[in-house]
Amino acid sequence: MVASFLGGQVGHRRLVDTAERSMVAVCVLVTLTVGTLWYELNVGNFSLQYVASHSNRAMPWYYKIGALWGGQEGSLVFWCWILSIYALVTVLLNRKKNRTLMPYVVMAISLVSTFFLLLNNFVANPFDLIGVSRAGGPAMPFAPMDGNGLNPALQYWAMVIHPPILYTGYVGFTVPFAFAVAALITRELDEEWIRTTRRWMMVPWLFQGTGILLGAKWAYVVLGWGGYWSWDPVENASLMPWLTGTAFLHSVIMQERKGMMKIWNMILILSTFLLCIFGTFLTRSGIVSSVHAFAQSPIGPYFTGFLLLLLSLSLYLLLTRLDSLKSENRLDSVVSRESSFMFNNLILLATGFAVLWGTLFPIISEALQGEKRSVGPLFFNKINIPVGLFLLFLTGVGPLLAWRKTSFRSLQKNFTLPVILSLVMGVIFFVFGMRHFYSTVCLMLSVFVLCTIISEFHRGANARRKQGESYLESLWILTFRNTRRYGGYIVHLGMVCLFVGLAGAGFNKDAQKEMVPGDSLSLGNYTLTLEQIKSANNANYQSATALMTVYKDGTLVDTLLPERRYYKASDTATTEVALRSGLNEDLYLVFSGIEKDNSKPVFHAYLNPLVSWVWIGGIVFVLGTVICLIPSKQGMARSKVSEKIEVEELAKA
Repeated sequence: MVASFLGGQVGHRRLVDTAERSMVAVCVLVTLTVGTLWYELNVGNFSLQYVASHSNRAMPWYYKIGALWGGQEGSLVFWCWILSIYALVTVLLNRKKNRTLMPYVVMAISLVSTFFLLLNNFVANPFDLIGVSRAGGPAMPFAPMDGNGLNPALQYWAMVIHPPILYTGYVGFTVPFAFAVAALITRELDEEWIRTTRRWMMVPWLFQGTGILLGAKWAYVVLGWGGYWSWDPVENASLMPWLTGTAFLHSVIMQERKGMMKIWNMILILSTFLLCIFGTFLTRSGIVSSVHAFAQSPIGPYFTGFLLLLLSLSLYLLLTRLDSLKSENRLDSVVSRESSFMFNNLILLATGFAVLWGTLFPIISEALQGEKRSVGPLFFNKINIPVGLFLLFLTGVGPLLAWRKTSFRSLQKNFTLPVILSLVMGVIFFVFGMRHFYSTVCLMLSVFVLCTIISEFHRGANARRKQGESYLESLWILTFRNTRRYGGYIVHLGMVCLFVGLAGAGFNKDAQKEMVPGDSLSLGNYTLTLEQIKSANNANYQSATALMTVYKDGTLVDTLLPERRYYKASDTATTEVALRSGLNEDLYLVFSGIEKDNSKPVFHAYLNPLVSWVWIGGIVFVLGTVICLIPSKQGMARSKVSEKIEVEELAKA
């Protein structure tokens, strides 16, 4: 860290090279640390406090991989490892470019890496022996014959890949932050810097979004409450940096093409990383209660201090470089693509602020009134549903607006068909009995946005067909000649699918009943009959499985097997959801257990329309983002001026 800073200040290349080689060494050493910890978990070295707390002999090997990040100490080691890989890749990819920036990029990454390494060595060490407990909670007095095992709620396939993907997002935002700090220090705020930062922002943004969706899938299938998003503080902590990252990926287009929003973009980059550190602090400090959070530990104050240090550094650099961040152009018209980007940013930031306020409200209320009060999903939904619908509307409007100013004739030509089709669909929804206002509006807007996306692809493909290409060939070439633009449209298509899935929540139904074999439960046009309950002993748990036959409109369509499990090692009972999933609806069945004052088992059934479209939207989102990351021949070959001309011509076509 010191060598890279001094090397940048005095222009000493050897010092910078030494600092970059140290990044390679750190990556190798942390990789060895991670490998050693996983080995200890796998062989069951229960003399280590961490191994005894998060592993046991009966656990399958793949869940022992999950135990690597299943606890406080291991998760911090894993964070350091991912950061060291990012640092190594950053150094290797910039050996011959961004040389003015790289000393300070390495310095910023080293600062973050040093903080986490110090935490692991002196506060939350996963190699502490039994009898030592520095990360909170009572220490075991002696090495047990077997461990407690991984939290049963984490023993699900998605939790083997969800945390690494989410961490790759969280940690990856360090790199654009480091480039932003380097650009501010050196005042190298040119086009090359912003292009480099945009690509580095897209990679963690992709992983963060994918991790959020996998977490939602885990909540849906494992937690057994019938939903996938509860506005839990830790869920919110992962969402906030993704929202600010999304805002940057849109507003950066304004800076590249119009020289506008330079200060705003810098604030977004810095804020995204600061929110990542804040989210990491929130998950580990114990100041909020969450099903996702780690146990309370003493590392909270360290994170608070580090967050304040980063905030102070960011504010100082930003305020002292304002003269280098002036916009080159101004907004010409409210009815323009520039204004749609600005409104998009305002909506995303408003959503982020609402989520932040609701998440911190218990802390604020305790500080002001001495009583911790929390806000529930009703608060978040009341604000974010209408805001989200406006964002969906802008998703459809933006691509059809021209740069600078859109004429009335262009508006009429581009929007008449999408508006008519969305209104027709609204009438159809109403005729078929859909009366939930927000859900109906959401579906209408989804039709509107879908029409605008199809229109953009169709217009581009038709232009290429004049060269003698087939329609499908034109679509393929069009997409991969301008991956950034058309990959972005595919991401928007994923958002349409996601919103369709969210709209289904307005039509959810549920029913609960105490049942014995032979009893039936009715929900919508389904009838569920309990046939029998079987008990079984497994190596890791005991289980009770219900066999439930499912009839739809009187016809047998499926057999569901909801289950209750009891994990001996951790003395924990869990629910295994039974799910019948389709494009139009999910039948979701939970074996809730047995009421204390009654010997009858309790079953809870949910009928959730359109949920599958949430997961389909996630797949389309990943596909579109990957396409955006592929360098296109057209993007590399053409200049900034010619790109402006082409976009303006397409918008007016």
